[in-house]
Amino acid sequence: MEILATLLIPLGSAAFLAFFGARPWASRFNVGASALTFLASLNVAHHVSGARIFVLSNQLFADDLNIIFVVLTGLVATTTSVFSVHYIRFEQGRGQFDSARLRLYHSMYQMLIFAMLLGLFSNNLGLLWVALEAATLSNAFLISLYRSPKSIEAAWKYFVLLGVGIAQAFFGLILLYFAAEKELGPGGTALLWTTLNQVKAHLNPQVLLLSFIFFFVGFGTKVGIVPLHGWLPDAHAEGPTPASAILSGLLLNVALYAIVRIKLLVDGALGVSFTSGILIVFGLLSIWVAVFSMWGRKDVKRLFSYSSIEHLGIATLGFGIGGEIGTLAALVHMTFHSLTKSSLFFLVGTVSQWCGSQKIDGIRGVLKHAPFLGWSLIFSGCAILGVPPFGIFTSEFLIFDSLLHWNPWAAPFLAIALAVAFGVLMRRILEMVSGEEAPAGPLPSFSRIPVGAHLFLVLILGLGLPSFLWGWYQNAARYLLGTL
Repeated sequence: MEILATLLIPLGSAAFLAFFGARPWASRFNVGASALTFLASLNVAHHVSGARIFVLSNQLFADDLNIIFVVLTGLVATTTSVFSVHYIRFEQGRGQFDSARLRLYHSMYQMLIFAMLLGLFSNNLGLLWVALEAATLSNAFLISLYRSPKSIEAAWKYFVLLGVGIAQAFFGLILLYFAAEKELGPGGTALLWTTLNQVKAHLNPQVLLLSFIFFFVGFGTKVGIVPLHGWLPDAHAEGPTPASAILSGLLLNVALYAIVRIKLLVDGALGVSFTSGILIVFGLLSIWVAVFSMWGRKDVKRLFSYSSIEHLGIATLGFGIGGEIGTLAALVHMTFHSLTKSSLFFLVGTVSQWCGSQKIDGIRGVLKHAPFLGWSLIFSGCAILGVPPFGIFTSEFLIFDSLLHWNPWAAPFLAIALAVAFGVLMRRILEMVSGEEAPAGPLPSFSRIPVGAHLFLVLILGLGLPSFLWGWYQNAARYLLGTL
């Protein structure tokens, strides 16, 4: 029942806000619903504790792996909803949102949270596919919310490219079902991940090889893995900032989580070398293309969208390296990236409203005229670049150390890319916070709680993970390696 409660809260809230999302109290209701979802996710985590929970005839489940992302989704959804209260109010003052768009925004926000949680809880791989498609549709509505020509174009590109990707994943699903049907017989159990995991060594390896390729292309499109990343910069640049925070901080994680689930099945039939090679190559390719694409970016949200591609590439690389350290580091990296990148979007969203522009050249004087925003941008920039003692330093160090041990040929490529990213991003951040001239518009009201909470977490957890959290991540890593 804990799992159902976690799903029903955002689903019911989406239906309610579709009718009442334009009321003055709708934003606060959105915060309350997100907070309840977060509390419900903590309740699920409390009941997992090294075991599995199943509901609805084993169609949904919670285990050591998905509970990490479930709790993270609840947390970031809550802080983003808090940020969006003032953000949406400012956009209303600019005449951007009428009552219909407010209802659409609040209802699709909760529907997106529901779809992501459904995907994470899905034991049935067919249901996982449906959940990711629902998340795609929900986010497409958010991206096109401003109804400008560029936002509609970005939403259309997002929908078409990800629609093609999800079709590829569907072919992978069909192939996996054919392989499983011969071992398990026809019926719904042939798509249950826990059942497939028990018989993975007996599945046809050639069919699973093809299945993984289709799954990797399909779900990799949603992750933004190069060369399947073309939609992501436009989606970030043209959609509202809360949608960017959710997209970069959560939705990309869910898609990579789906790839990792499929990888575990394929490894049982083919061995780890096949999937690891693919993840290492495309992880490094994503890092390099993203880092050098940052060079010359003039839109601040596009700049950080390429940073998201880079960091999901680093996590993909960690899963490709494998071993307990590489897998553990990839899981930790996804967590810290979610917290850090969402806080960065909170900050650049507020600064863009203040300066009336997303162009980096139009953002100046932040540190002098809004010290909290300026210092927070600097600290968040240091955090996303892996400066110690922030948490991303730990995960990147562990991934680099594993790379030196298992794939030393790739270590220089990662080191060069990280150095270039540091120079480009830090220069851009310092350009925005420096200067004497105040922005023309008044400083928008904003809540400091989301930014402060995220920076506090990435700093404190970077200094040391509490034993219970460390146990969660260790159990998840061992679970992925088949040693738990």
